[in-house]
Amino acid sequence: MLELGFLVSWLFFILPFFTCLFFIINTTSYFTRKSSSSSTFNFPRCYPLIGSSLTLIANRNRHNQWITDILRHSPTGTFVLRRSLGFRQIITADPENVKHILKSQFSNYPKGELSTAILNDFLGTGIFNTDGDNWKFQRQISSHEFNTKSLRKFIEDVVKTELYDRLIPILSTTAEKNSVLDLQDILQRFNFDNICKISFGYDPGYLSTSFQRTEFAIAFEEATRLSSRRYSNIIPLVWKLKRVLNIGSEKHLREATSKVRGFAKDIVRQKKQELKEKSSLEATDLLSRFLTYDHIEDDFVIKIVISFILAGQDTTSAALTWFFWLISCNPKVEEKILKEINQTPEKPGYDDVKDMVYIHASLCESMRLYPPVPVDSKEAAGDDVLPDRTVVKKGMRVSYHPYAMGRMENLWGSDWMEFKPERWLERDKVTGKLSFMAKDSYTYPVFQAGPRICLGKEMAFLQMKMIVVEILRRFRVVPAKQDGFEPVYVSYLTSKMKDGFPVKIDQRNSSL
Repeated sequence: MLELGFLVSWLFFILPFFTCLFFIINTTSYFTRKSSSSSTFNFPRCYPLIGSSLTLIANRNRHNQWITDILRHSPTGTFVLRRSLGFRQIITADPENVKHILKSQFSNYPKGELSTAILNDFLGTGIFNTDGDNWKFQRQISSHEFNTKSLRKFIEDVVKTELYDRLIPILSTTAEKNSVLDLQDILQRFNFDNICKISFGYDPGYLSTSFQRTEFAIAFEEATRLSSRRYSNIIPLVWKLKRVLNIGSEKHLREATSKVRGFAKDIVRQKKQELKEKSSLEATDLLSRFLTYDHIEDDFVIKIVISFILAGQDTTSAALTWFFWLISCNPKVEEKILKEINQTPEKPGYDDVKDMVYIHASLCESMRLYPPVPVDSKEAAGDDVLPDRTVVKKGMRVSYHPYAMGRMENLWGSDWMEFKPERWLERDKVTGKLSFMAKDSYTYPVFQAGPRICLGKEMAFLQMKMIVVEILRRFRVVPAKQDGFEPVYVSYLTSKMKDGFPVKIDQRNSSL
């Protein structure tokens, strides 16, 4: 109670101060926008006690773009952001720093207390929210399963079912009625069904002609949104106090996570019963596979499977949403993609799409400009010095910024703003055949890099390529708002297109 009393007292002391500051935010926002377009860039001002919180609040609706402006004007591509109460955060777009953090000094840069605390109520100690031996164990068993051909075949079958039984019919109906749909919402529903089938062997039926929102999907979406909101708190103590008092957004988060975990427990119970009754039943989904391991408790399985749902829920849908918008703006790229599609059979599988280099390059280029996860943070376990000589103190947050890195001229050239799949391709001088040229994963850390590199990278490309092939083979995706429409990139745990992506679907001639 003494601790709670202190927190309440502290909050009521600081709130009036921030209330006064709020009235000058609009003025600050004006000068911030003005400086970013001028020839001389003004770095955010730092004040006693509140650091650069004023400018941070003023740019709350364009945070990624603001950080990008700062990093592009920084001589080293690195910036130290002064937050309130003396906290400092290092943000970098330097590939050598990224390599240092994610590989060379991996053990010195764990997720850290702040990040794990923010996601703990939702993910617990699941693979994406833990460090040390617990992470190593989860990574080991997950890596083994993701490298099996049987899981790849299962994922391929799941994607095909969702594609041909649900997505294509919905798009066909939309084209026939000449109506408008939110493609971002459709792709999110598609991916939620997919990842639940792959993780749990459970079909929530989120993508259906009725577009109803299932209870599990609603709870999971709410838990994701409210967990990510914790990151945006200028003063973390605010959400922690609300959590202790069980009020506001923290109360809703507790209710949402309780529903998600309760549902997951029921699924685990049912799955264990199925495996017990049918000993010959093949373990196809991740849950079934994990349950075959000895001495693994149900709670452990629930945490790791929920983590995989979160990882796959919105990442591929975010990547595809921006991809289809970019394709609609670049007809020459679309023409080259259609040429490649025309050389593939109906209902292609992994072996058919793995060598589709132009589509692969187009997806990579899209994620360069609009990465599904714009920023990732670690916490220094000890003092260190980054390769660019930035001094790191124990406990400091150190973030690398894929969104900003995709917009750095020194990394991508003066044409960095162009959507140009060719930058990923090389043509053989003898055969004339195009081949994909992967970029250094520390220059392009969209799938992370080092020991924590994304386990589902290959599976994500398989899914995205199959979707791209089957949609563009049949339809043209046309933005419903065509007069100067410029979608806004926003991010929570993953990126979104603000207010969705309303489109019209045009039936394409069968001859392409």
